[in-house]
Amino acid sequence: MLNEIVLFGRLVSDPEIKETESGKKVSNITLAVNRSFKNEYGIYETDFIDCILWNGIATNTSEYCKKGDLVGVKGRVQSTIVSDDSKSIDESKKNELQIVAEKVTFLSSKKKESND
Repeated sequence: MLNEIVLFGRLVSDPEIKETESGKKVSNITLAVNRSFKNEYGIYETDFIDCILWNGIATNTSEYCKKGDLVGVKGRVQSTIVSDDSKSIDESKKNELQIVAEKVTFLSSKKKESND
């Protein structure tokens, strides 16, 4: 079995780092990924894909990348079952897919300048 995905896209917003209760660093980013074909109106559509970055990958991406930068993400797809308590039992479960990054390649970014 193989669970691997490679994406190339632009960051929708500046990466922000959060820390879990156990002290791990995490960053949730969204990539705007253009489709490789045009729709019926002759326009390339864009998919917005959420990715989770952990520890060193999260720190480096936050330090070196900003909104609009082109990055490559290699990772795996992970599914999570999310429940909504406001709906009936049959409707409450929803399967969400997430991309867990294992490697991020900076394709067009510059180190953030410090405000010292």
